[in-house]
Amino acid sequence: MGQIFRELNALGILAVCAVLVAAEYFQLVNGEMPCPLCLLQRIGLTGVLFGLMLNVLYGNRPLHYSLATLSALFGAATALRQVSLHVIPGTPGYGDPLMGYHYYTWALIIFYMTVIGIAIIGAFDKQYGKPIFISFRDQGALGKMAIVTAFSITALNIFITFAECGPTACPDNPDNYWLFGAIDGI
Repeated sequence: MGQIFRELNALGILAVCAVLVAAEYFQLVNGEMPCPLCLLQRIGLTGVLFGLMLNVLYGNRPLHYSLATLSALFGAATALRQVSLHVIPGTPGYGDPLMGYHYYTWALIIFYMTVIGIAIIGAFDKQYGKPIFISFRDQGALGKMAIVTAFSITALNIFITFAECGPTACPDNPDNYWLFGAIDGI
């Protein structure tokens, strides 16, 4: 029974990775630079990834679901803050809308859905047996794909965030990459 829940967690990882890939696509292909609140929302999504990944690797535990839930609540708080900054009539949104909503509104919806999903899946007691570590080598195809994708997306996020912000605080309204400016200045 626990294997089914591990696979559901692996699917959750892939769903969160899809959200991060979309954000990276709009950043790298469309040139829409993320603001500091957007980057904090990505941190929230990454925390959700690692909470779910702990379930895939070490077995489903309430503690792992708690990490994912707290990360989703952190992300929701930052998304709600950004929504509240742009909800006043006449205040321009940040970035181009996607299907009528800006990314931070979508992030808020996704974080709420994540909290609800974790609350539902975490309620099934049958998944909480004796924790059994399953190494990467022994993971099924879905688990391996989820783990590799999560680490790859996280590494890319770290790199493009450093490229944007460098070792200092990120600008409020970024319009270029710090790293490439630093390279050009050498």
